[in-house]
Amino acid sequence: MEDQVANAIEIAWNPSSDQALKAQAFDYLNQLRSDPSGWQVCLSIFTKTPQHSEIVRYVALEVVNSAAQAGLIDPQMLGYVRDGLMAYLRQVYGQETGAPDSASIQNKIAQTITYLFSALYAAGWESFFDDVLSLTYKSTSSTSRDNPLGIIFYLRVVKSIHDEIGDVLVSRSRNEQDKANSLKDLIRERDMQKITNSWQEILLEWRDGNDTIVELTLRAVGNWVSWIDISLVVNQTMLDLLFQQLLRAQKAELREGEQKVRDAAVDVFTEIIGKKMKAEDKIDMIVFLNLESIVTQLSNSAPLHENRFTYKYDTDLAETVAKLVNNTVIDIVRALDQDSVTPECKEKANGLLQAFLPHILRFFSDEYDEVCSTVIACVNDLLTYLRKVSKANPSLAAQHSSILLPLLKAIIAKMRYDETSSWGEEDEQTDEAEFQELRKRLGVLQQIVASVDEQLYMDAVSEVVGTTFENLRQSGTQLDWRDLDLALHEMFLFGDIAVRAGSLYTKNQPNNPAAERLIGMMSRMVESDIRSFTHPATQLQFMEICVRYTSFFHHHAHLIPGVLESFLQLVHHPVKKVKVRSWYLFQRFVKHSRNQIGNVAQTVVEALGDLLVIKAELPSEGDEGDEMSSDDHEGVDAVFNSQLYLIEAVGIICSTPAISPDKQVVYAQSVMNPMFADIERNLEAAKSNDERAMLQIHHDIMALGTLARGFSDWIPGMGSSGPLPPAEVSEAFCQASEATLVALESLKSSFNIRTAARFTFSRLIGVVGSRILPQLPRWIDGLLTQTSSRDEMALFLRLLDQVIFGFKGEVYAILDTLLTPFLERVFSCIAVPAAGTDDEIQLAELKREYVNFLLAVLGNDLGSVILSERNQPIFETVISTIEHFSKDVEDFTTAKMAFTVLTRMVISWGGPDIAPESTNGTHTVQPALPGFGQFMITRFSPLCWALPATPSFNSKDAQARQALSEAGGLQRTIYLKTGVEYLEYLRTQELPGMGMGAELIEEFVSALARLDLKGFRGFFPTFIQRLRP
Repeated sequence: MEDQVANAIEIAWNPSSDQALKAQAFDYLNQLRSDPSGWQVCLSIFTKTPQHSEIVRYVALEVVNSAAQAGLIDPQMLGYVRDGLMAYLRQVYGQETGAPDSASIQNKIAQTITYLFSALYAAGWESFFDDVLSLTYKSTSSTSRDNPLGIIFYLRVVKSIHDEIGDVLVSRSRNEQDKANSLKDLIRERDMQKITNSWQEILLEWRDGNDTIVELTLRAVGNWVSWIDISLVVNQTMLDLLFQQLLRAQKAELREGEQKVRDAAVDVFTEIIGKKMKAEDKIDMIVFLNLESIVTQLSNSAPLHENRFTYKYDTDLAETVAKLVNNTVIDIVRALDQDSVTPECKEKANGLLQAFLPHILRFFSDEYDEVCSTVIACVNDLLTYLRKVSKANPSLAAQHSSILLPLLKAIIAKMRYDETSSWGEEDEQTDEAEFQELRKRLGVLQQIVASVDEQLYMDAVSEVVGTTFENLRQSGTQLDWRDLDLALHEMFLFGDIAVRAGSLYTKNQPNNPAAERLIGMMSRMVESDIRSFTHPATQLQFMEICVRYTSFFHHHAHLIPGVLESFLQLVHHPVKKVKVRSWYLFQRFVKHSRNQIGNVAQTVVEALGDLLVIKAELPSEGDEGDEMSSDDHEGVDAVFNSQLYLIEAVGIICSTPAISPDKQVVYAQSVMNPMFADIERNLEAAKSNDERAMLQIHHDIMALGTLARGFSDWIPGMGSSGPLPPAEVSEAFCQASEATLVALESLKSSFNIRTAARFTFSRLIGVVGSRILPQLPRWIDGLLTQTSSRDEMALFLRLLDQVIFGFKGEVYAILDTLLTPFLERVFSCIAVPAAGTDDEIQLAELKREYVNFLLAVLGNDLGSVILSERNQPIFETVISTIEHFSKDVEDFTTAKMAFTVLTRMVISWGGPDIAPESTNGTHTVQPALPGFGQFMITRFSPLCWALPATPSFNSKDAQARQALSEAGGLQRTIYLKTGVEYLEYLRTQELPGMGMGAELIEEFVSALARLDLKGFRGFFPTFIQRLRP
């Protein structure tokens, strides 16, 4: 059978095997894994001499592992596995002549041994460490650990055990963690002294003889120190051995493998410092280890000092030492931050902080960002601590300037591009992204400094910016672009303390001293010769700053023409990244400066003419998912979307208050006419499903809507938006509406065309106003086809809400005509069963938008349109859908909205309030709609009880209670309209019919008559919860 199993493994893992044969082999091996006795043959295969191939042995041992972990091997047979493996290990690793297995096999054996340890160490293999340690001797007569094969295997097992029970980064279940803790306790009790002694003996024996053994030993010490008695590691014998290994850092040249030993030695100290203990003990530990001296020696070593700024600089060692500094300083700050720490300890911690400050600055300012990033955590903790102290006692802020100023200067210096960077190069995109991420982290630190000592921060940034602009004045384009970029970046960040509510000014005065400083910087920037500095990075920064601080230009309008001129040059930039970004920034700038720009439309339209030409490009093969892989190969969709910002900017500039309405029309037509012609030119080809023609028309329609948005930001029903544009402009954009409709009517089967048309319809409303209402039936017919999705239906319902809010009574006649066919489409869309999670989400959204539409109709005095003679046939369907939604326990949000609709119907059609004044039953109901009083009592009131009567209803659910609250509001509103008639109906018919007792009925009816609307809305959910706890 062994040969059969070995053969199956060979076939399964042989790339050239026949696929059918390979499938059979895998099936056979899977059966073997689940066979309770399959592991036995595999153990025999693994230990057999002569040995099988490596893949056969590896898979065989993996089967043994799987069987053990799956519980297929009972405890007695686990002992058999242990004995078999230990016999193999003694034969192969326990003697000098042994031939070692490959690293992968060794790791797999170590994994198996570790599992056996986990299962048997508590009971069954108490001699585990003695047995494994015996492999470290060549013979029983050896007086030192002289067997390198056995030592390396032993250290692999030690690492594997730590990974299994000690590594805090490994996720474990509660039971697994309890077992790990129990095993750690047993090791501490039985063998910990023995294990640490073995490390000392191995280091002593092999300190200069075998780098692999020394490195593995140091890694073991570093791993285990977090969960063992610290004195077993921090003792003179072990420290002397560790210090010996640290001396390797002094070597300028290291042999292969020695670097790992050196770094591992430093890591041991880092792990020692990382061990959890009281703050006082940790500070004493730092002092006892003399870590400051260790870090000083390492920093002054040849690899980090003499070789710094050369190609020989050892960044691995720099990162390793930086990590030690970072962890040490974090613990020092933690001690300073704890109120419970003794004054003596705080004094020691303060001294240590001052001693470590040069080390923080040394590694934080390292030219390699990876090294700098390693100490960001401790810098953040230090600055956060200083902020806390300065808030508690502001007078202390000045005392901290000796720490803050060098840190701030280091932060600012690290924000500068290094000398080797080449901005915008495609092969440096990853480096650029990493640098921008570092800048963000540094920006956070800088803001903490500002919160500790704002004056210090303002002075430092002002000095950098001022010096740079002075150098720009003197040197012009000879200035290093990195310096100018840094100054501009600092100006951009400065707004975090200078800007309030989006502006630098409050009541025409600078917000604060920071705003005053920034206004001065802005003046120097705009009035400098920065426009002649043509590096793309600084040009982008310039635009970003102008956009962020547009409020500056509101008070310095004379500077706007020069900035506009710069933008008009940069929108044609040869670097696509700059050009495309500038289109967006140009739109933002003119949008916020609309009232200050003046009459520059003709100049702008002429300057941008070539960029306003729309040219649709189909994505080439392979673009999908890779469109944004580089700045100069940006996806065609992304470029067009940016072009829309440019078109909107043109609309804004052509509609400024300084331009007369007739000129606005001329400018609008000069932009739109080419689009109209383009649509006409491509329409026939698009009807024949020509993809490029279809995309061209899609882009033209989107551009028309975007231009309209530039001309007017009026939104129907929104009081805060601007006024409608002049009538002449509205009339001109009616042509855009007609052109879009013509394209839509011809191409309404295209989802993309419908999407573009819906976008443009929503924008045209704000320009055309009520002139669009006669076209509404055509818009609905084009946008809502047989193939329209629920999403499209929901989005259009939202647009109709906007139309109703904006035009109210003006829309009545159109709404009366289209309501029935429109709602029939909605009903048919709602009736289609959902076919998956996405469908369910879309259906729920459509239901809510339909209910919102009814609320918009009822809330804007248009409820009579539902009752009109033309729409009578759908009245019952409208009521039925709302009744159905109100009982849906799967969607409480819609149920709540449904009750709101019913309440609005009662208010609209239920006549005047007659309760609670009339309680003697003599008043006759006079509803606005004949017969509606009885209708709302018999149809609407029972719905309030139908929802909580559903078996799956949970009265404690927060959304359920909100729906019930709305239902209570409906009952109270019915009572206001019908008075005692409703109370009698509840007493004699509805509530007794539900099986409610007389006492509860009287309590409910009394509360309905006594409480106001708010009170009863709160009462009803509580009442239901008592009935259905």
